[in-house]
Amino acid sequence: MKKLLIYLFSIGLLFSSCEDAIDVSNPNNIEVRSFWQNEADAESGVNAIYNMFYKPGTYSRWIWFRFDLASDEGFSSSPWVELADWTRFVYNNYDFWEGNAWTYRDSYEAIFRANQVLHYVPGIEFTDQQQKDQLLGQAYFLRALYYYNLAILWGSENNSLSIMLELSKPGDAPEGHPVSDVWAQAESDLAQAINFLPAQWDDSNKGRATKGAAYALRAKCLMQQHKWELAAQDLEWLVTGDGAQYYDLVDNYKDNFTHFNENNVESVFEIQFSDIHKAPAGDDDFAIDPNLGLNRGQFFAPPGIGWTDGEVRPWLVAEYRNEQNLEGEYDIRLRESLFYEGMSDDFSGNNRIYGRGMEVWNQDNYRGRVFTRKYATDYYRDFDDYHSPVNVRLIRYADVLLMYAECLANIPAGNLTDAVALVDEVRARVNMPALEVNHLAATQSKEAFLKRLQTERALELNFEGHRWADLRRWGLMTSQEGVTELAQRDPDFNNFVLGRHNCLPVPSSEVNNNDNLEQNPNY
Repeated sequence: MKKLLIYLFSIGLLFSSCEDAIDVSNPNNIEVRSFWQNEADAESGVNAIYNMFYKPGTYSRWIWFRFDLASDEGFSSSPWVELADWTRFVYNNYDFWEGNAWTYRDSYEAIFRANQVLHYVPGIEFTDQQQKDQLLGQAYFLRALYYYNLAILWGSENNSLSIMLELSKPGDAPEGHPVSDVWAQAESDLAQAINFLPAQWDDSNKGRATKGAAYALRAKCLMQQHKWELAAQDLEWLVTGDGAQYYDLVDNYKDNFTHFNENNVESVFEIQFSDIHKAPAGDDDFAIDPNLGLNRGQFFAPPGIGWTDGEVRPWLVAEYRNEQNLEGEYDIRLRESLFYEGMSDDFSGNNRIYGRGMEVWNQDNYRGRVFTRKYATDYYRDFDDYHSPVNVRLIRYADVLLMYAECLANIPAGNLTDAVALVDEVRARVNMPALEVNHLAATQSKEAFLKRLQTERALELNFEGHRWADLRRWGLMTSQEGVTELAQRDPDFNNFVLGRHNCLPVPSSEVNNNDNLEQNPNY
């Protein structure tokens, strides 16, 4: 089902394969001078970049602590105090591996792998130039994705981030750059990706980056800089332009979070996970047969099922309950997004948590708490682990529609009616009434619409890795008024220091070993 993964099973340091293991004593020792020779090497090199999705520092595990738990949607009450501190803006050790340095390191490792492809592949002779271009396009897209993450998490006006475009070597001390330069580089990479990538892949290559994914990611970069008109032009390609034929909302909201209907019409870019390798889940960077499963469920699952290192702020439940659908029932997204006390009263048949009954809410370690259901495996088994096969829909069409609506509302000449219609389209999929029914003011002024959109994005996209970027883009972390609002939903923001905590500290080891890098402001 996930044919992209078959390319990853024989991955070594340079991700080469051999037909006979007897001929090569250790495939990890393949040298650069004997690699990058042919089309197969080029494809293996690109697959090596995709393989970074399965590293604990990125989308397999720790990045969700930064994007979801540090936002106002989530938090941690983990007994691992330092881990929990990093979701409540208490940063004592900037080199804390699981909270900061691992994700930073893995982001630059992914960029290094992309740089290898972009350095060596142009010199490889291909029989099909289009195949070569598509490999290069994927490398440009993936490099831009990691620069996007670096900018969102560590970007500031200081010269705190390196921009690596060539092969690095020991002893390098790259120049530091402000976040504006990182955005410019990501945009440049995505322009190349848009030129090279196909609009669609065949079934054997599902999961690879497409032209639509590159447009959507560039729009995200542009929106963070408030370049609304340019972002709208990119999103238009997916919504009403040439790409519109490939995208739509699926009828069933839950289909975005199971392994039964993956790579569907709503998916713009999707990370392929699999439980095919169920060996011990170690964190070995160079495993020949790496764990290709999503680890997130093991860390976010309720007590007795997972570690429960991440949970949900209760305001989300209250927000869902603020209005009912066209049949007088609660928003189905509440059922499919969260485990919470009272869940069986709100929805018929919603009375199981990984096979356990509602009596769990009588336990002290459950009472009053809320847990995320998205990307959980409760819908088909009674446990979660380090080997979830559920793909992460990193960019989906509902997100695109809401981003496009935000852009239209922010363009001086934008049409508010069109922006409202886009939000209504997302609401209609889950049988919720049009905005004018319960939120009339949001249909009459751009200011009210944009404020309501902040809630609409939370209802549709909570715990999907978007909220931290949203908070930065909306400026809620750059004024005391905004931080006070966030603290009302998430008390961790009472620890938030203006001018400091809107970005992470660069790991101390990076700054101390490179005189060309600056630490982020006020750290």
